Amino acid sequence: MDNLLSIITFVPLVAAVILALFLRGDDPAAQRNAKWVALAATSATFLISLAVLIRFDPADTGFQMVEEYSWIMGFTYKLGVDGISVLFLMLTTFLMPITIAACWGVTTRVKEYMIAFLLLETLMIGVFVALDLVLFYLFFEGGLIPMFLIIGIWGGKDRIYAAFKFFLYTFLGSVLMLVAMIYMFTQAGTTDIPTLMNHSFGSDTFSLLGIQIVGGAQTLLFLAFFASFAVKLPMWPVHTWLPDAHVQAPTAGSVVLAAILLKMGGYGFLRFSLPMFPVGADVMATFMLWLAAIAIVYTSLVALVQEDMKKLIAYSSVAHMGYVTAGIFAANQQGLDGAIFQMLSHGFVSAALFLIVGVIYDRMHTRDISAYGGLVNRMPAYALVFMFFTMANVGLPGTSGFVGEFLTLVGLFHANTWVALFATSGMILSAAYALWLYRRVVLGDLIKESLKAITDLSGREKAIFAPLVAMTLILGVYPSLVTDIIGPSVSALLDQYHAAIPAAAEMAQTSH
Repeated sequence: MDNLLSIITFVPLVAAVILALFLRGDDPAAQRNAKWVALAATSATFLISLAVLIRFDPADTGFQMVEEYSWIMGFTYKLGVDGISVLFLMLTTFLMPITIAACWGVTTRVKEYMIAFLLLETLMIGVFVALDLVLFYLFFEGGLIPMFLIIGIWGGKDRIYAAFKFFLYTFLGSVLMLVAMIYMFTQAGTTDIPTLMNHSFGSDTFSLLGIQIVGGAQTLLFLAFFASFAVKLPMWPVHTWLPDAHVQAPTAGSVVLAAILLKMGGYGFLRFSLPMFPVGADVMATFMLWLAAIAIVYTSLVALVQEDMKKLIAYSSVAHMGYVTAGIFAANQQGLDGAIFQMLSHGFVSAALFLIVGVIYDRMHTRDISAYGGLVNRMPAYALVFMFFTMANVGLPGTSGFVGEFLTLVGLFHANTWVALFATSGMILSAAYALWLYRRVVLGDLIKESLKAITDLSGREKAIFAPLVAMTLILGVYPSLVTDIIGPSVSALLDQYHAAIPAAAEMAQTSH
């Protein structure tokens, strides 16, 4: 099937159009139908995406299943996957049916809610399969709109503030990236991503406003893309939109935001920053490593003092994304393997943690840690699932969280021992805030009267958690399922990256 990636990308969009055009009314039957259509579409998308994984050849480090058509104004519609992007595609299609199943309790404007998530899935998949700069930018920025609506319409009491903060931070960060893309087009004469990955942008040092720009145009291009990806990831200190967005977003919105949308920043660094601007990335590497280490420690300390469960997990996400950044800019095999593995693992674990908060929020309508305590006495199944994902979040051996953090820290140790030492302290802090949260919410005596009638996980909720538990365990004990797929593509990326740096230095010496 030649158009497999296009089918996967646009099945959710077709379902959204069907809902918009043919579903009428907001009675319980119409609401139920909207949920079933969305669940069927996302499930079908996942099943079709399995064909991509089956057909994918990890030994081939180039782009596979490529589709290319003439589009508008000379630009091309081009899709494809390599060892880095194929698993992000699978993560997205795997998590979306779970997200829709978690929305089953929604009763307000259900049709519009489902349409927003279906549109969001199309745009997120598009980011990971786009092989044209213009197409990538449209998908990358387009994802802001449905998430803005999800937070702004179905969020908490401060949803408007959080939605606008989310939109403005991420949109303003991307303006510089758009300027850089226009410059790249004028220099290379194409917006084709594989061609641009092999194009050599200028790396000669020059003076700008009296400042010596080491690495030349590559450093400026790197910084322009960094402005967008750092906000999306998010990196300290441009992370402040994330806790507000998470706290105000509905549970399903938080799941998608943490599990998939944050990964676009890390994916952007891997797809653009390292292969296209290797000299700029090398110039900025030490700065990026320290920024990541500060993020790990600072946001872990902030997580320790939170009283809102969602906010604590949101800061935990920023800390874990710090490991991702550190692994990427360690620029070695273990670092990049660990960064990608950590992003995939965090997708499963963070999704589960936000769903765990959602379970008791649906019952008690509060996220205050102080409102709970002793839940193990009434909710043993919930306590078990919560404990499992708490341990995965901490990085317990046998879970996927351990593999990602361990590989990242090994790669970081080879790149910069002092940064690795500083970042490793974040693992101790993560154990502190995660176990502290679990202790206060689940353990102890059931004293509060309001909790004495609380019910344990329903069959639907257990079914939602089951695939997340399975993936976290499977990747924890058999990580080569991931590393065998990403390894050759990562190795090829690093070969290209390290070859470009001495070549640029040699050219600079020759020109002098």
